[in-house]
Formats: sequence, structure tokens, C-alpha cells
Amino acid sequence: MDTPVILLVTPPLTQINTPYPATAYIKGFLSTKGFTVHQADLGIELVLSLFSRTNLRKAFAIASQAESAMVPAYKRMLHLEKDYLQTIDTVVRFLQGKDNTVANRIAYGGYLPEGNRFAALEDMDWAFGSLGVTDRAKFLATLYLEDLGDLITNYVSPYFGFSRYAEKLGLSATSFDPIEGALQQPSNLTDQLMEELLDKHIQTAKPDLVGFTVPFPGNLYGALRCAKFIKEKYPSIKTVMGGGYANTELRTLKEPRIFQYMDYISLDDGESPLLRVIEHWQGKRPKEQLHRTFMLELGEVTYFNGCQDKDIAHTEVGVPDYTGLPLDNYLSVLEIANPMHRLWNDGRWNKLTIAHGCYWKKCSFCDITLDYIHRYETAPAALLVDRIEHIVAKTGQTGFHFVDEAAPPLALRDLAIELLRRGTSITWWTNIRFEKTFTPDLCRLLAASGCIAVSGGLEVASDRLLALMEKGVTIDQVARVTHAFTEAGIMVHAYLMYGFPTQTAQETIDSLEVVRQLMEQGVIQSGFWHRFSMTAHSPVGKNPAKYGVVKVGPEEGLFANNDLIHEDPKGCDHSLFSEGLSKSMYNFMHGLFLDEPVNYWFPFKTPKTTVPKTLIAKAIATPAKSDLMRQNSRVVWVGNMPEFTLIQEQKKDKFREKGLLTFFEKTEDLEIKVTKEIGQWLLASFPRMLATSEQPILLKDLIQTFPASESYSFELFLESHAWKTLRSKGLLIV
Repeated sequence: MDTPVILLVTPPLTQINTPYPATAYIKGFLSTKGFTVHQADLGIELVLSLFSRTNLRKAFAIASQAESAMVPAYKRMLHLEKDYLQTIDTVVRFLQGKDNTVANRIAYGGYLPEGNRFAALEDMDWAFGSLGVTDRAKFLATLYLEDLGDLITNYVSPYFGFSRYAEKLGLSATSFDPIEGALQQPSNLTDQLMEELLDKHIQTAKPDLVGFTVPFPGNLYGALRCAKFIKEKYPSIKTVMGGGYANTELRTLKEPRIFQYMDYISLDDGESPLLRVIEHWQGKRPKEQLHRTFMLELGEVTYFNGCQDKDIAHTEVGVPDYTGLPLDNYLSVLEIANPMHRLWNDGRWNKLTIAHGCYWKKCSFCDITLDYIHRYETAPAALLVDRIEHIVAKTGQTGFHFVDEAAPPLALRDLAIELLRRGTSITWWTNIRFEKTFTPDLCRLLAASGCIAVSGGLEVASDRLLALMEKGVTIDQVARVTHAFTEAGIMVHAYLMYGFPTQTAQETIDSLEVVRQLMEQGVIQSGFWHRFSMTAHSPVGKNPAKYGVVKVGPEEGLFANNDLIHEDPKGCDHSLFSEGLSKSMYNFMHGLFLDEPVNYWFPFKTPKTTVPKTLIAKAIATPAKSDLMRQNSRVVWVGNMPEFTLIQEQKKDKFREKGLLTFFEKTEDLEIKVTKEIGQWLLASFPRMLATSEQPILLKDLIQTFPASESYSFELFLESHAWKTLRSKGLLIV
């Protein structure tokens, strides 16, 4: 059989500022195998199609049919239709970065029609003082789009959402009935636009196989609606689905009806399963030797996993290939003024993973039994930077979001050194664990290589609960690590959790107080509270009794089985705290109400916090370990090579020859005066301290070569002004 043509599709809707990386990864891998691969992000394409003058006019026409039942805010929008139609194309171009001159008109009011979302503007006036014209305009344009999105969701297409498209249909769907019911409804406007966009890609690519990535519950409806369209119009095309949703929700799949739309559903990393599906399509592989793949066999769902080939190693997956995606057309939106929080939606980031899986894989709330967490593999720093440089050359974009479960500290260290060694200039951020390996020096090294932000799981800010969930960190440790990142100029986001098994009201209040102190001390810049959810593949889900909870449902269904319902007889009513936790974080992120007691956020009586007011301040003030404790660590100088001169220095009637090291740095010149011998020793050592050195130098090497003629020891030199100055200016021990 001929070599197949493959079309990879991301259905609506993940993000509108940057493409989700799954199809780019698969395309990069399959291209190395000689296949012709096309890809499409129907999410951004749908948004651009819908928010155009032509189709927005259609949306208003549909919405107007419900005018008699509308609330006043939406009736008002109908009366402003002309203003929306006149501005929509300009706003979209502005958010794409293609028409920045309109920023002034948007920023200072009177240009955009204002709906419900603008009601909060008076409360946000304080933020505009810190926002430039472009950012203010971007914020207002985002509110404008969200207003239109609300109108469309309420009166045109009930499943529309910028980031949670049709999410309710996919969440906890033990039964396929609600999804099937939605799919049997006539296509609404967004369905029609999505199908038209898909049809254009099929007409162009003429694929034999279409693969859908479904990373989130909100993508499921779009994937199945598209597959339904394909089965009706192009019945010869095979369809396959994979992604995070299938990996977590569909591992016990028994529902045959989904195979009206999908021919194959694969689990875990998609490279190997999709390659085997292609070989099966070509007649080169029997179905029994597929890899982690469900099919319908004689009317029953059957799981085939007889493949004897090894999984594709992290070093062999290739480079994500973004060719074919409309990289210049994504929208940078600004939902919140907080500079850390905005990274998720503002700017286009190339997505890449440093390692596969999680090196810790112990957290009791996490799906650590699944392949995407459990199978931990790394790649050499040189290979990673090769991939980075290849992506930059292809996309012209130097921003990277490393989307690891938790990027390993030592791998980050090696990556940073390799970036500095090659002179590869990128801007990057990633997800980490707040572990002690992230010393102040390592954080400064990461910053020198282009790191601007990290996000990490503090989860429940309670040492008892952190130990119960086997997080492997303590509050004191988190405080010191986040302080190290912040001092290095790296922003920090904390993932927070409430409602963990046995968590009491006292612990929730104390957790909020810890977070308040972290924000007050400026060591985290943003955060988000998540309600604990018990999943089938986590240690809590597999052994709830160990964690003091009782599984009460749902009954296992034929479709998705992952989210579990539980009772927590030892804990409090966690739902009471949801709104207060969310409101407090929103205000903390903007520097507001940090001096209020945490009970302020709850309209009911809560316990007083038992956390000392200076808990975080004291943790931050803990003295750092002596440099001598780290003799096997590498010494890295992130600045330039110095110029060395000998100078004469008079003290009373005596002249002494001294060494002067002059460093010419980006913002200032630095002079360090030392003895002649130490100056010559440092000058000889500096080439090996540079990231470009082929012979890295360890601290113990410096100790061994320290000039023996000196009248004081290396230990005393560590206390000298010269050493302390070098350490503060970029001499790192990592």
C-alpha cells in the first residue's frame, strides 16, 4: 500500500496565544520516518473565523432571535452591533501584533463598545498606572473579546469558550450519553465554522488518516464533532484520537459508540502507537501487534498492546515541527496585570520538554502510575540545545515554555551552561519542584541563561499535609527556594491546593496565612488555588483508606473513569472556602490587602491562624551554607574575562605591587584589587570558569591551586572583599 498522508488536528480550544505542542511533536517524529504530515490548530482558526466581521454579523443575527429573553447587558450589546462590527477586525489585528498604532485609541476609551466585562474597570484603575499604553489597550481588547464570547456562549453556541470549550461535556463523563446527545444535535454556528475549516484542510492535504489530540476535556466535543463530519463526508479516511484526556480518562474504555467517530484510540505518548496504527493501515502490522490502542472488534471495545517494539525514547522523538501552523496569527491577550500570571496567555511560546516524566513521582495526589509521569527519561543538554536552535531557526521565535511535569534541577543546570557556552539567546520558563537543589547560585545561573519565571506546586501550605501527600518539601524550604529565584530576578508562580484528605478548617486558614506571608515577602508573585480531586490513578485513588477518605462513587461506567467522588470524615466542608481563597489570591497578586488578617476573606466564622507572623521572614533569613561545603560543585563565571594590570600601591613609605582585575560588563565596569599572586591565580583560573570552557573547574580545584605563598588560607580568602564581590557579581558554585 502507498505511504499514507496524515493530518494532525488540535480541536477547539486550548490557548489562543500559542499552539499546543502535541501535533508539532508528532509531526516532527513522523517526518523523520518519511511520512507526509500536515497539521492544523482548529482552535485559533475557529476564533479568527468567528471573530471576523462576516461571521460576527451571523452571530449577532442568531443571538437577536433570543432578544426578548435576554438580560439587559446582552440586549445592550445587540444595540451596539454596528460598533462591534466596525472594530472587530482591527482589535484582532492589534492582538496579533499587526496593528500596534491603534493602541492609543483603544487605551484611552471611546473606541471599543463596552459590555459586562468592563464593569470591573473602576476597580482596576489602580493597575493602569503600572501598565503602558499597549498593555492597557491589550487588557481592554481582551475584555471586549470576552464580552463577545459571553454573548456567543449564552445565545449562539452553548459549548463555546476561549479555553474551556465544551468542557462540561467531557468532565467526569462516565456515561457517553450527554456527549452523544450533543453530537446528534444540528450543527450550530461554531460547529459549522469548525467543519468548514476542517474541510479546507482535508481538501488541501487529502489525508488517509486524521489524528486528533485531546489534551483536555474541553477538546473532546470538537474532536468528535470533526470526526463525525469526516465519517459522513469522507468515509474512507481513518480517524485516531490520543492525548491527555484519553490517557487519564479512557484507560478502562468499554463504550462502543465512540467508535462511530474514531477508528482508533491510543494511550500515553503518541509516537509509537500512531506509527503502529499507520503500519496497520498499510497492511504491515496485524491489529494484535498495535501499541496501547483501542479498536472496535466484533462490536466490542478491544485493547491491543501486543507490540514488541520498544517505546520511542525521549532522545529519539525528534524536534517539534510547527510548520503549517499560523504562528503569526495567534492572539496575545492580557487577562490580568500580574506580570507572572500573564505568561500563560500573552506571547507565543515554543513548547519543549527537557525530560520525559517526573523524577520525583511520589506525590500522592498525582497520577504517578501512568506512563507520562512514571517513565522518567532525560536527554543530553547538547541535544536539547540542538532542538532549541532548530526550533528558533524554523519559527523565528526565541521564547520557550518547557512543559515538564517538574524540570530536573541538574538537567536545568546543564541546559543553562550549554546555552551560555554556545551563546544561544532565548527567554524561557518552566515548571519545577521547590526543592533545596535550587540554590541561590543555581537560580542565578538559570537567570543568566534566559530564565524569567518558574511555576511549582506548594499545594497545601501545611507541613503535616505536605508530608502526607509525600510532596518532599517543607514550608521553610519553599520559602528559601522561592526567595532564591526572586533574588535572581526570576518570577515565581505557586500552584496551591485545598481540600486534601483530612485537611481541617484550621489548616486551610493557616495555609492561606503562609501564602499571604510569601506574597508579602515578595518571594512568590502569583498563584492559583485548585480544589483537590481524587483520581483513579493516584495513590489516594488507589488506597483512599490510607489517607482517611472513603470512595463513594461514581459507579464505573463504559466511558470515562478517572475522577472519583469521596467523603472526608476527618476534614472540613472545603466548598465553604473556595470563593474566599480565590478572592484573596486575586488581590494578593495585585499587592492588595496583604495587611489584612486572613479571616477577612470569609463571610463566616473561621479559626484564627496559628502561624507565627514571622514564619516566612525567618526562613528567608536563614544563613546560607558556607561555600566550602560545596567543593565538588562546578565554579562558573557568567561575566566576561577580566583585564589584568599590575599597579603600585604606597602604604606609608613602602610600595607594594598589587593586581587589578577590571571586568567590563553590560551595565557597569567592575574593579577588584588583590595581591599580585592572587590576581595571577584568578587570571589563570578564569578561562576554566567560563561556560565555554572545555575543562570545567570545580571548587576543590581552586582550593588546590590557591597560591601557597600567601600568608592566609583559602578559607580566609573566602571572607575577603574580593571573593565576596566576585560572588555577588556572577561567580557561581553550581
